[in-house]
Amino acid sequence: MEVLIVEDEPAIADTVVYALESEGISCEWVSTGSACLAKIAEQPVQLLLLDIGLPDRSGFDLCREISASHPLLPIIFLTSRHSEIDQVLGLELGADDYITKPFSPRVLSARVRSKLRRLQPASGTLPSPEPSPTDKSGFYDDGDALRISLYGQLLDLSRYEYRLLSLLLGHPGRIYSRDQLMELVWEDPGSSFDRTVDTHIKTLRQKIREVQPELDPIKTHRGLGYSYEG
Repeated sequence: MEVLIVEDEPAIADTVVYALESEGISCEWVSTGSACLAKIAEQPVQLLLLDIGLPDRSGFDLCREISASHPLLPIIFLTSRHSEIDQVLGLELGADDYITKPFSPRVLSARVRSKLRRLQPASGTLPSPEPSPTDKSGFYDDGDALRISLYGQLLDLSRYEYRLLSLLLGHPGRIYSRDQLMELVWEDPGSSFDRTVDTHIKTLRQKIREVQPELDPIKTHRGLGYSYEG
């Protein structure tokens, strides 16, 4: 299955299913968070379309849980909640995109198709990191497993948090602008929000401080961007 749709309103779910299947994208629909977790456990899913207002639990909580257990699974929120704080929260919890209702079925299909296409290995555009996997600040980037540990403790990173931190770790001292980070890390930079990079930098700093409270290796360069200073 390519896409799992988690939506409690049948009319909206039917619209999404029709739009995706018309583009040749295989999908299934469930209406609750518990059904979503069961479906993910029983078969591979390439992308998750997730509503926030589910009958049995919050889509935010579900996103947090799935991002922790399946950090490489792309998640797109599809919701009627328009506020900026909800959009930022969704991205902070690990979502890749946030689409509000009402939506254009054609635009939705295009975004989903773009995400799926860019999941292919050939789409990787990250520069090669420097050879040593461990630096003096205690980071270890396991590129094969797509995970990073700090002083032996695994960091709980979403897919884009991993890609962002891996890029910065591999090029210490180099300043990347927001636009450069969007192009190098995000698979569909044109559809992401202006604050996407800032939001992910914020959550990375929080997760690093959970392991080493005094460590703040990601530096902000006002008007320029961000760098890693080991």
